[in-house]
Amino acid sequence: MKRFKIKVIGDVQGVFYRFSAKQQADKLNITGFARNEPDDSVLIVAEGDDEALESLVMWAREGSPMAEVDNVETHEDKYTGEFKDFEVR
Repeated sequence: MKRFKIKVIGDVQGVFYRFSAKQQADKLNITGFARNEPDDSVLIVAEGDDEALESLVMWAREGSPMAEVDNVETHEDKYTGEFKDFEVR
């Protein structure tokens, strides 16, 4: 199990990006959260198996249908197991 911090940069706030991220994470059995950041990016903190997390990162590059993703920054962090599900914050 791994933990990724994924920062999504672009026109990603107000376009159902976080809700769509939750739907994708739920499909992949990923736990964590997605939240808007003050710099207009979206931060996703996700825990799951390697293959599922890689799938989430691939999805993040496209995002919700109305999103315009300019860049995705991914950082692997220490797995904690602290989440029970995936939530929108």
